[in-house]
Amino acid sequence: MISPQMISIVETTPYADQRPGTSGLRKKVPVFRQRNYVENFIQSIFDSVAGFRGETLVIGGDGRYFNRETIQTAIAMAAANGFGRVIVGQGGILSTPAASHLIRKHRAFGGIILSASHNPGGPHEDFGIKYNVGNGGPAPEKLTEAIFARSRVIDRYAIAGIPAIDIDARGTVAAGDMAVEVVDPVADYADLMESLFDFEAISRLFAGGFSMVFDAMHAVTGPYAVEILERRLGAPAGTARNAVPLPDFGGRHPDPNLVHARDLYELMMSPGAPDFGAASDGDGDRNLILGRDIFVTPSDSLAMLAANAHLAPGYAQGLKGIARSMPTSGAADKVAAKLGVPLYETPTGWKFFGNLLDAGLATICGEESAGTGSDHVREKDGLWAVLLWLNILAARGQGVQEIARRHWAEYGRNYYSRHDYEELDTATAEALMAALRETLPGLPGTAIGGLAVEAADDFAYHDPVDGSVSAGQGVRILFAGGSRIVFRLSGTGTTGATLRVYLECYEPDPARHGLDTQAALSPLIDAAERLASIERRTGRTAPSVVT
Repeated sequence: MISPQMISIVETTPYADQRPGTSGLRKKVPVFRQRNYVENFIQSIFDSVAGFRGETLVIGGDGRYFNRETIQTAIAMAAANGFGRVIVGQGGILSTPAASHLIRKHRAFGGIILSASHNPGGPHEDFGIKYNVGNGGPAPEKLTEAIFARSRVIDRYAIAGIPAIDIDARGTVAAGDMAVEVVDPVADYADLMESLFDFEAISRLFAGGFSMVFDAMHAVTGPYAVEILERRLGAPAGTARNAVPLPDFGGRHPDPNLVHARDLYELMMSPGAPDFGAASDGDGDRNLILGRDIFVTPSDSLAMLAANAHLAPGYAQGLKGIARSMPTSGAADKVAAKLGVPLYETPTGWKFFGNLLDAGLATICGEESAGTGSDHVREKDGLWAVLLWLNILAARGQGVQEIARRHWAEYGRNYYSRHDYEELDTATAEALMAALRETLPGLPGTAIGGLAVEAADDFAYHDPVDGSVSAGQGVRILFAGGSRIVFRLSGTGTTGATLRVYLECYEPDPARHGLDTQAALSPLIDAAERLASIERRTGRTAPSVVT
């Protein structure tokens, strides 16, 4: 047992900057290394929830720098605060979707996930702590606000004086009267994937000479990809590249986009390219999908997966509904209409999908930032998207490019791109958004660069399950013909602010489906600059990243 003598109640003082965003608390590692910084935030989590005495807590992360030390702290604090069991991934490894699955499978009270998602790792790079609730999904806004409020006044935390746990050895050990179970981080998740997809058909695809490259980016999905793609599905050894998780991700930025996965993109656009290319990010919840000579945008991928999901055993009965984040293109809307199922438009942040999934209103969800998933967990899931694509390729006997062209011929094409302006001065970015909001009432009925404005608003979401309202989610300018521009500030970085500009135009004519995306969007790019004066306000002449 943990005697009172083993528990230390440590006096502390608050930090003012511990507001968790949509993906938890993210800061640079030196910030987390400040005295009591980690302890303050974890205790603020425990102080903001109730009823966990004797319950199970899942802990794991993406293996980035400072992961192991924080896991030991979290275990000792869980013991002191009264949890009955902690489940931790071997080596401290758990992808975000795998952690969600473990929470759900073991009916855990919740989970602490240590990651800064797609942000770089290392001694001076990014770290993060996120709390997931009992449904396996991210903490809702009310809870994150409560955690922040507690962090502003916290004056003590509890921690048990227990020996460090050997998290590299599987098995169960006692930490006082709390059990710590170190589990294979991959097996349960791989079993779940095998229950959803036709592994026999995908195995036959590989046996027939189908070629694939999966770039794990030295991040968390490496062990998962090796187990599933190579061992269970029979893909050749080496199909999963950069498959060993490293604390600094090998010096790379583990974001599966066309900038940070440029080598994979160039391979897939080159003569003799593999049939299929894919990647995932730092914590395993995002995806990049490529075929020979084609990049499938996340918005198009969501629509194509939804249109073909019935080909996988786990979705053979059809979809209950489709949900997308507001900045995601309207391609999925057309699929939902044809299938006769509801389409839900939510704010960015997977927590908003959780209510829809729990209520049985939606089956497949997606965000424009390369996050796609379904009701199998309560997080977006990079490998899940890759496996569903493989299942579709195996069932249809067609390549990625042919599937995409046939989809556009049936539904029309939504040309779509996101322009990111990263690490802007926060005050400047907020002033830009405030100025945009002031112009909204006068925009409908006007023309910008020859484009007729039909509507303009600051998106607000009314949750159909709990009735909550989330306002101020992004400025939308809607033009005649289905084109639109969305402006939004992102909270996923750790330095300054990121302005995201989303550009979309709809083209129903198959004869115009071969246009260059940026060329097709050029009138909207010009209109966005006219609307927001980005260059004048920020000094930036071009986006940091275009996807």
